[in-house]
Amino acid sequence: MKEFLARKNIVFSAKRYGIDALGAMAQGLFCSLLIGTILDTLGDQLGIPFLVTMGGYASAMSGAAMAVAIGYALQATPLVLFSLVTVGYAANALGSTTLDGGKGAGGPLAVLFIAIIAAEVGKAVSKETKVDILVTPLVTIFTGVVLSAWWAPAIGTAASAVGDFVKWATVLQPFWMGILVSVVIGVALTLPISSAAICAAIGLTGLAGGAAVAGCCANMVGFAVMSFRENKWGGLVSQGVGTSMLQMPNIVKNPKIWLPAILTSAITGPLATCVFHLEMNDPSGGVASGMGTCGFVGQIGVYAGWVNDVAMGVKDSITSFDWAGLILISFVLPAILCWAFGLFFRRIGWIKEGDLTLPQ
Repeated sequence: MKEFLARKNIVFSAKRYGIDALGAMAQGLFCSLLIGTILDTLGDQLGIPFLVTMGGYASAMSGAAMAVAIGYALQATPLVLFSLVTVGYAANALGSTTLDGGKGAGGPLAVLFIAIIAAEVGKAVSKETKVDILVTPLVTIFTGVVLSAWWAPAIGTAASAVGDFVKWATVLQPFWMGILVSVVIGVALTLPISSAAICAAIGLTGLAGGAAVAGCCANMVGFAVMSFRENKWGGLVSQGVGTSMLQMPNIVKNPKIWLPAILTSAITGPLATCVFHLEMNDPSGGVASGMGTCGFVGQIGVYAGWVNDVAMGVKDSITSFDWAGLILISFVLPAILCWAFGLFFRRIGWIKEGDLTLPQ
């Protein structure tokens, strides 16, 4: 069995499924649903119907894009990879419903589980028969669609329940939950896992989504500014608009360098929920909550949520206070607070010169 699994490149490990596959799923989400939301918002605001149409096409392909991305991360063979288009579509569609037929938030989570299983089963049978062109697609699609029909609605129900609980708790206790959500999602963003996929999996929107944005920005902008003396402008851009995950090798060497960003997120999270009432209600279902300032997707998502709320009559208008809160939580406070904490830790010797230098 070990020889067979090795020959088929089937590796049962937390890294392959929890990091590689999850990270790839987030990229698939970004290239479909998130880009679709951005195009749709731009089209609405600029009065360009073609952008709205393009955004709709991109968003409709989110399930297929996620599954293919997962298959690519698992190094699936071509026939398996192409067959995952159907699997992803089915898992996302059925995971977006609940057991009672309502609207669920488990589409991305269902795609993650089901696409992994379908891809590995497909890889197991790939090139094992003389009619591979028939067998591999049939087995992959059959496995994925059957599991989608069997599991996806339950996953959708569970994901919705978790997301609803987090959102309910945040509304009930905006201060403490603001801290918790901000710190946890901010940490997830810097770890080699996907904070965007986590937020999408449980549909993290509303005040909880706003706290998640605060935590992500605290890590990205915080590390970018705090390490400016070591990494200069290149590091500022790569971390502030790219990802704070670049600091993970340094965090492993000296975990104390993470404290300024974590402390900053513990402050900006409750400020987002209690003072500015920052909400993430973008139509993408929470994906942007876990993106922070990566390509400014988090900020675009908040703005898209404002536009959507105004269109639905939930919000009267977009105010200057809204903009002030978004700018302060996303950029100004993370830069000032994390820099100040970093300076303090440098002075007491917890952070030394070179500890924040990005690997070349």
